[in-house]
Amino acid sequence: MVFLEKVYENAMMIELKNLGLKVVQQKPIKVSYQDRIIGEYYADLIIENKVICELKSIVELSEIHEAQLLNYLKATDIEVGVLLNFGQKPEYVRKVYTKEYK
Repeated sequence: MVFLEKVYENAMMIELKNLGLKVVQQKPIKVSYQDRIIGEYYADLIIENKVICELKSIVELSEIHEAQLLNYLKATDIEVGVLLNFGQKPEYVRKVYTKEYK
């Protein structure tokens, strides 16, 4: 049985907090250009202010989902991101975007 993304997000939040980790759900990520805010994203989960976790519940991941996570990493000081798909075939992708490229 596959649930909506929000169900998995809430369950992950509970489990990560049970492990004693600091987790923020639906944290806004502001994108700026020339000191002006030009866009805003919402990260599903930010863990210990070190990992962005983007959750999906779809048939399969595509490049657009990986690009979304990469954009989150580019717009923050966070260098590690994880994309988790809880669809029919569970999948994951790990992305690293180091500060030297920001």
